[in-house]
Amino acid sequence: MVKITLVSCGTEYSGIQKEIEKAANTFGAEIVLPEIDLDYINEAYEKFGFSARSSSLKLMIARAMSIVEGKTKADAVFIATCFRCAEGALVRNEVRKFIQKNTRIPVVTYSFTERTKADELFIRMEALATTVARRNILAREKQEGLTLGLDSGSTTTKAVLMENDCVIGAGWTATKDIMESVEIASKDAFEGTGYTMGDVDGIGATGYGRLNLGKQLKAELVQEELSVNAKGAVYLAGHQKGEATVLDIGGMDNKVITVNNGIPDNFTMGGICAGASGRFLDMTARRLDVDITELGPLALKGDYKKAILNSYCIVFGIQDLVTTLAAGGSKADAAAAACHSVAEQVYEQQLQEIDVREPLIQVGGTSLISGLVEAVSDILGGIDIIVPEYSQHIGAVGAALLVSGMGTRQEDK
Repeated sequence: MVKITLVSCGTEYSGIQKEIEKAANTFGAEIVLPEIDLDYINEAYEKFGFSARSSSLKLMIARAMSIVEGKTKADAVFIATCFRCAEGALVRNEVRKFIQKNTRIPVVTYSFTERTKADELFIRMEALATTVARRNILAREKQEGLTLGLDSGSTTTKAVLMENDCVIGAGWTATKDIMESVEIASKDAFEGTGYTMGDVDGIGATGYGRLNLGKQLKAELVQEELSVNAKGAVYLAGHQKGEATVLDIGGMDNKVITVNNGIPDNFTMGGICAGASGRFLDMTARRLDVDITELGPLALKGDYKKAILNSYCIVFGIQDLVTTLAAGGSKADAAAAACHSVAEQVYEQQLQEIDVREPLIQVGGTSLISGLVEAVSDILGGIDIIVPEYSQHIGAVGAALLVSGMGTRQEDK
């Protein structure tokens, strides 16, 4: 059983503790708490060198120290503090840096509320459990045979057909009925290849609809999108060796993943409001009366400083754009402001909680919006960003790659 060590403040004294344990148990993992005495707490706190007034945060620091010093065995670490606590947020980030600097243990950070439920933690716990349990699969660098990767996302469904380390077909459609959407995307992926579903050696499924999809198609691989997207990104970008950061600004949530030699070691995902997602850019394009494919080039022509966009809310953000246009502002400036707003929110909510390792690989459908890619680069001080070929199909590519060698589909026939 995968042991996920909990490094937290206050979870033991609230209902969130049971929810964390329930989420971990769902994926065959066990939550463990480091056992330490009072003397060690004081000793570890002095060594750590970060001032914290809360005694619970001092205990949290000591638990992190016990992992780094090898006193506590951990396959993975879940770091959690209350989102209302500013001091907790600071300590959470310092503890995460400390563990990552001194170990190779995969880490996830999370800020909880008193209403946090297990299902909100599922993808994070699944990612930690699969990163540990399927490390050999995640280390795979080449695809063999004929495999189909399916990504049933919140907004779009993608399908990729791979043969002997090459993408030979790809398709996508808007996600509506899960199986109908998969059928449409798969049809496009198979078109012109001469193959049919019956020729496939293995099927890999990921995304929000992966469980239903995997059951219906009897997929050999059903895996959460954090590890799958990370693998697909470094594979297509040609950076399976060394370090990298993967950024996926999605239609409903965002993911930032750091990778070391093709294996994820830190994840952060979510977003406070849809104003930090691709959904906001889609609504912006509609308001500006341009196709979403035109939004990026339009934004590159504008100046975000000339448009008023002060709200992080998707509703009030659109109102700000309306105000800008009504005052005579240009569509280009409004498009640039929208892209910059999303990039700024992703930075403040997620990129600040992770140590960005170059290269930064931007993926997902929003990676095709050039104005957004430039805005992210600008926010991060002008760093170069890689947008690989098939970046919008990244989850399907990762699924097709990882299922390689697992399938027994042809043997079963």
